[in-house]
Amino acid sequence: MRLAAYFFQDQAQVGCVTEDGQHVQPLDLPAPERERGALAVIERLSRGESPGPLGAPIPLAQVRLRAPIPHPRRNLFCVGKNYHAHAKEFARSGFDSSAKVGGDIPSVPIIFSKVPECVIAPGEAIVIPSAVSTAIDYEAELAVIIGQGGRGISRADAMRHVWGYTTLNDVTARDWQNRHLQWHMGKSFDTFCPMGPFAVSAQVCDGTRTRVRCWVNGEARQDAQTTDLIFDIPQLIETLSAGITLYPGDIIATGTPVGVGIGFTPPKYLTPGDTVRIEIEGIGVLENPVR
Repeated sequence: MRLAAYFFQDQAQVGCVTEDGQHVQPLDLPAPERERGALAVIERLSRGESPGPLGAPIPLAQVRLRAPIPHPRRNLFCVGKNYHAHAKEFARSGFDSSAKVGGDIPSVPIIFSKVPECVIAPGEAIVIPSAVSTAIDYEAELAVIIGQGGRGISRADAMRHVWGYTTLNDVTARDWQNRHLQWHMGKSFDTFCPMGPFAVSAQVCDGTRTRVRCWVNGEARQDAQTTDLIFDIPQLIETLSAGITLYPGDIIATGTPVGVGIGFTPPKYLTPGDTVRIEIEGIGVLENPVR
């Protein structure tokens, strides 16, 4: 299943992308649920309900995509320094507050969050808040979407709780990340979480072994396999759920590979006019301009 949230004739809808990738089949959901995108479908599926089709398929070229989960139920869970090479490049940058106490490679997952209001759609602009910071960086990431909730989920059972995946860009104000020690503020500015283009089920994409790539203005910056994660998806779910109940539709961003802007000398921060393109095999392309 490949879910899309979109606007068609100024109406919010959610549907399944067809096998040819050229159309979307609207799903029969009440208007308030359509506004919530894939989250409404995933919650229904967790209860054993499956919404049926509504009308004829619509060409994707005629719709305006939204983030697949435009309004997450709560903060997005995020993981820092979860690829070995990136952990080292970040520690060397001088902006890594965690390296001052925990070394280059973390011994346990570093968890922070982003507020749900920073989520934006494919094609929507990442806005540089120039009055506040111009040290704005990109981070291509695979995001896990929980399908079955729970607490105290074991590593052995963790993948049974995964509905699927999406792509997100964990945009970051590096100076704020360093200055405030806790990363939440520098990660949560408005427009700092592009997401999409689709939410895909685990039957469509194997997030445990897929490829994550990123380009800025056509220049290749990031390229890694999720098999290179320091803490894999089952361990992340086990860690988070040890004391926090997870719910259907919860999002876990798994970390970014080496090649972020802060890793270059001098840093290659995002500037107005840039375009960030992220591609994850099995999900699709997420592209956003910068202004």
